[in-house]
Amino acid sequence: MVPTVPPPSRPVHPSRPADPVRRWYEHELGWAAADGTPVQLLTGLRFDVLELPADAGHAVLGRLSPQCPVALQGPVMRLLVATGSAEELPGLLDWLEWGALARDLTAIGAGGRIDAPTPPGWRGSPGAARWLRPPESGCAAEPALPALASLGGGGGAPALDLVRLVDAAATECHRARLRRLSAQALAFS
Repeated sequence: MVPTVPPPSRPVHPSRPADPVRRWYEHELGWAAADGTPVQLLTGLRFDVLELPADAGHAVLGRLSPQCPVALQGPVMRLLVATGSAEELPGLLDWLEWGALARDLTAIGAGGRIDAPTPPGWRGSPGAARWLRPPESGCAAEPALPALASLGGGGGAPALDLVRLVDAAATECHRARLRRLSAQALAFS
């Protein structure tokens, strides 16, 4: 009789080390992470990302649903939005008449990746991405993410739709750029 060995509870990929950050994203949130170090999250599968300068992003935070995940890495803020939103950004900017004026507002969608922020309550290395508003463990990200059609948010409050978010973000990116240019002009005076 050949002894049987029970299968492992979770498959282990031989080339993938047991990284606790990767494990948290893959098992707690169900988000895909790319192989390699540092851990990077794949965009376009569960969420897309709007990237903007942190100074502009802080001005937008108050307009977002508290359930909308937001990350910060150095001078860049990342707002998680519904999958497919990255494809819509150029057309939305043109439709909102921001066009080339909102060049500081970019999107990462299908085939992209971002550095995985340190999970909430964990100690990260200096300069690492971190959550300002972390995703909730055990729940899918999509229901709380801004999309083209306004989705219902928690507590009966409607979530911010993508059109309003892009308009607010483009406005704040433009204001932040003007402030920076004004500060540079004063420094040279």
